[in-house]
Amino acid sequence: MKDRLKRIAAESAAELVQDGDVVGLGTGTTARHVLQVLRERVEKEGLRITGIPTSADTRILAVKLGLRLSTLEEHPELDIAIDGADQLTRRLELIKGGGGALLREKVVANCAKRFVVVADESKLVERLKMPVPVEVLPFAWKPVELALREMGALDVRLRTGSGKAGPVMTDNGNYILDASFGEIEKPERLEAELRDITGVLECGIFCPAIVGEVHLGTRHGPRVLGQGREVK
Repeated sequence: MKDRLKRIAAESAAELVQDGDVVGLGTGTTARHVLQVLRERVEKEGLRITGIPTSADTRILAVKLGLRLSTLEEHPELDIAIDGADQLTRRLELIKGGGGALLREKVVANCAKRFVVVADESKLVERLKMPVPVEVLPFAWKPVELALREMGALDVRLRTGSGKAGPVMTDNGNYILDASFGEIEKPERLEAELRDITGVLECGIFCPAIVGEVHLGTRHGPRVLGQGREVK
């Protein structure tokens, strides 16, 4: 069922992509459905797009699907970016980074004229409360951990993987700390405070200033939230 809901969200968001668009391609399970839908549109409609992948995982899948890819060097301005979320609110506050691509995802989102989020309905919550991924320089991970605890983190864990010994390395060669703050009352303030810590490169909080709309996959079809209102 969850895969079906993700597919519903992906189909709804992919309809926004127009012929000739440069498209930011997100990372994660729901974003993978978006790539599949875009491939289908390319085959059925002759849709011409250029994708900018946010991770090695997305790039590999896009190559397998035969999607045309490029880089931010060639296309620093994107028409649209579509990405998933690990948790979100009706106020368009997000936590992303479960797949470890938060820094590149935020770069691509900020380069896009329109940033669209896709998720199944289980990701919608009243307040953000899951651990916040924080990408840090390997050299500075321990001082950053201490700084996170001093600013009120209830728990901080260096992310490790199941397929290798030691910490997870992002595509940028950095570590990720997952910091738990409980319910986050003011996500924008926390985002600014996290990014202000020396050694932190980016955090997984995405605030409404860059989020254009959210396409939710529900049992009753797609539901679209945009800037504090329900669009569809």
